[in-house]
Amino acid sequence: MFIANEWKDYEVIDCSAGEKLERWGDYLLVRPDPQVIWDTKKEHRGWKKMNGHYHRSAKGGGEWEFFDLPQQWSIDYELPSGKKLTFNLKPFSFKHTGLFPEQAANWSWFSEKIRNAGRPIKVLNLFAYTGGATLAAAAAGASVTHVDASKGMVAWAKENARSSGLEDAPIRWLVDDCQKFVEREIRRGNHYDAIIMDPPSYGRGPKGEIWKIEDAIHPLVKLCAQLLSDDPLFFLINSYTTGLQPAVLSYLLGTELKRFGGHVDSQEVGLPVTESGLVLPCGASGRWEA
Repeated sequence: MFIANEWKDYEVIDCSAGEKLERWGDYLLVRPDPQVIWDTKKEHRGWKKMNGHYHRSAKGGGEWEFFDLPQQWSIDYELPSGKKLTFNLKPFSFKHTGLFPEQAANWSWFSEKIRNAGRPIKVLNLFAYTGGATLAAAAAGASVTHVDASKGMVAWAKENARSSGLEDAPIRWLVDDCQKFVEREIRRGNHYDAIIMDPPSYGRGPKGEIWKIEDAIHPLVKLCAQLLSDDPLFFLINSYTTGLQPAVLSYLLGTELKRFGGHVDSQEVGLPVTESGLVLPCGASGRWEA
């Protein structure tokens, strides 16, 4: 398992009965988590003294209940190089805060690969959300093309770049449908040394295009393989979809990138739980590296 265990400003304190108690900087949040099917004693005081609690509705969705939580605050993550990334957080729809902390395991991995490459590295980040991977790659010295279909998410990512002192880094910010962008880049003859993608299970593009990961992920990886340079560094796929197990990600990457040789490693991604010593599984990542 790839474990994000280098956080200082974030921790999963405890998890029980379908919920997790987390510390985000100075604030405690309780949010639902479908992986938490066990029921243990909620002994930590945070279960009764949280700053925000997302209540899931039996009809789907849910809503936040707040107890002295600011509208926005920030936390830091330190990369192995010592470079600090700053993320602006705010609770918004469907339990999210604007950051997936487990992805720090991948940020640390690929930022070291970029730093040690000894050459300029061009990175394409698809479904790039609020920019965690974009900032980690840029902080390591890469030039990054950041693509997301949501204008609001791209604006949030730019705000995180400013907070991290990366407003002048070589980042192209694009609001676009990821698949259509890739198709245009192929026609233009552009190439990248590394590709990161964090596709949703289900989503809609800017013009209402429907994305279903089971149908769309393999064709997209196939297209992206055409965008890789002659000497690619890495290819990372993240999945939060139950059906896309690590072995499936390995097969996808191994099949489509066979001509480059290299090595594939796909595992669950997890966060350590302070109270129990367990590791909470949070999806999967497939990593191809040269």
